[in-house]
Amino acid sequence: MSISRTWKGLVATVAVGAVVSMSAAASARADDSDLTVFDWAGYEAPEFHPAYVEKYGHSPTFAFFADEDEAFAKLMSGFKADIAHPCSQSVAKWRDAGLLQPIDPKRVKGYDDIMPGFKDMKNLMTGPEGKTWFIPFDWGNTALTYRTDKVDAADVQSLQAFADPKFKGRVSIGDNVDDAYALASLAIGLKDWTGMTDEQFQKASDFLRKVHKNVRLYWTDGTELAQAMAGGEVDLAWAWNETATTLKAEDVPVTMKKDTKEGLSTWVCGYVRLKDAPGSEQKAYDYLSAVNDPKVSKYLVTDWGYGHGNAAGMKAISQKELEASGYGDIDKFVGNTLFQSPVSPELKQKMIAEFEKIKAGY
Repeated sequence: MSISRTWKGLVATVAVGAVVSMSAAASARADDSDLTVFDWAGYEAPEFHPAYVEKYGHSPTFAFFADEDEAFAKLMSGFKADIAHPCSQSVAKWRDAGLLQPIDPKRVKGYDDIMPGFKDMKNLMTGPEGKTWFIPFDWGNTALTYRTDKVDAADVQSLQAFADPKFKGRVSIGDNVDDAYALASLAIGLKDWTGMTDEQFQKASDFLRKVHKNVRLYWTDGTELAQAMAGGEVDLAWAWNETATTLKAEDVPVTMKKDTKEGLSTWVCGYVRLKDAPGSEQKAYDYLSAVNDPKVSKYLVTDWGYGHGNAAGMKAISQKELEASGYGDIDKFVGNTLFQSPVSPELKQKMIAEFEKIKAGY
């Protein structure tokens, strides 16, 4: 996920749909005119879909979005693509808005190997009518991540550390309303945000205002955060698995702490078929099969620090490698966590609007 959520951008995007479509097209990387994938930057890497490249000799065309709210606005304003990569909290919203078409599971190779836990998650892969709408691909955490050479472990046992004045100017959280309110919800003791009350929303927002006083930067993608931490600009971050994984590989002393007092946030992202897709249906299913290929699992786990939706692929990875990335026990993964489930449209809009005020210092 590569994030930059802004309410102003959302409003502007809806207002100038034609401009949005042109900007999305301009950000695309074109390889295949028969298939366009609307995705987070970084997921265009051929290692994520090797079977597709093997069959066609190239990757699909990619158009990129900075966050799911921006993607939603672009699609609602008329931007066309064949496949998109939303996360758990957005699937129902996109489906209910009429942006998606059902997926035929019989045409997705390895569908039966998708982790049963994901198939069982309410309103994620299937809707009330039993149709399939979503193919899980990557899953992981957003958790407290810190420089071990600059931060005392005793000071980061709780998520309250993000609001501790001793870290003023040394903190970074994502420019991402979902991750921000996941952090705030956990910090106030809330593990299920779907029933957040007005009082809890206010407490969560107040916590983010305290965090804002310490923020050095709101990171917009993993590369930006990794550079900030490697360069000593940021010592404490609310980050995805990839940050610690990539920095450790570069011998930067960074670790992801998954056992803070309040826990961590869990997300799962994947691929959907967009309604009125202009490209090749066969290539769309070839792509869905390619990202679900068990051969992708090891790359996703060892190079990015994320889990893969294919259970057969995950099972083929050595226990040592799984444990090194924190996926040795699926039960622990979903234990002390806030799962980023879909929230009501009303609550989501409140979060978006309030987060913009917080970032602006209000």
